Amino acid sequence: MEGNYYMIHDYLIFIAVFCIFFFLTVCIYLFNQNQKIKQRNTKLLETNKIIEQRLNEVQLEQIGTKLNPHLFKNILNSVQSHAYQTYMSLDKLANVLDYILYESNNKFVSPKEEINFALSLIEINKIKINPLFDFRIKFKVNKSDILYEEKVFAPLISVDLIENAFKHTDFFAKDSFISILIELENRIFTMKVSNKASIQNMLEKEKGGFGSQSLDQRLKMIYPNLYQLKKNSQNGIFTAELKINLGEFYDKMRYSR
Repeated sequence: MEGNYYMIHDYLIFIAVFCIFFFLTVCIYLFNQNQKIKQRNTKLLETNKIIEQRLNEVQLEQIGTKLNPHLFKNILNSVQSHAYQTYMSLDKLANVLDYILYESNNKFVSPKEEINFALSLIEINKIKINPLFDFRIKFKVNKSDILYEEKVFAPLISVDLIENAFKHTDFFAKDSFISILIELENRIFTMKVSNKASIQNMLEKEKGGFGSQSLDQRLKMIYPNLYQLKKNSQNGIFTAELKINLGEFYDKMRYSR
């Protein structure tokens, strides 16, 4: 009787050990499978990010391809229509063309380079207006800002705001004006452009919208949640204000490397 008791006892111990061993084996197997699934998901996420990044780059390249010829045409029209000032504008034109041909191919430039380009573009566009025209430019750039010479600025971002102001302004109206503010302070870039438009241009803007869609697309892809682009019109005065938080963008770039 006692022998049977020990046999049953050993049998139960064997079953218990077997169950524990089986349970541990299943746990290890499930754990390994879970790790493999996690690794596979991580690889899929990385692949998805690479594909998404490449798609954004292709879209940006397409936008740039459409943008540059249009910009060339406007610049050459400005110079051609005022031949007597061509010599004075050649230096600015050379700066703009160098920037478009070389710097715009880079993914990012410094605020210093983009601001200098914007100022040269403004000077070229000023050729077409009368010296007595009410043109105002306010320049508030902190050159000691840590980001002034850092590669954090998407090239040609300032083109649309400047081009639209000169394109849609009624230069013959008595109360007409163009006002441009360029600012870099506390790692935030600001460009604010206002102008008085003609009735014809007001109708065109109502039909076609204010500004260029390419600017909105580029900002969303490059600076998601880090920019503000406000556009409004009141009493024939159109205003566009762009703010980009270059500081946060710079921090994200550093931590993602």
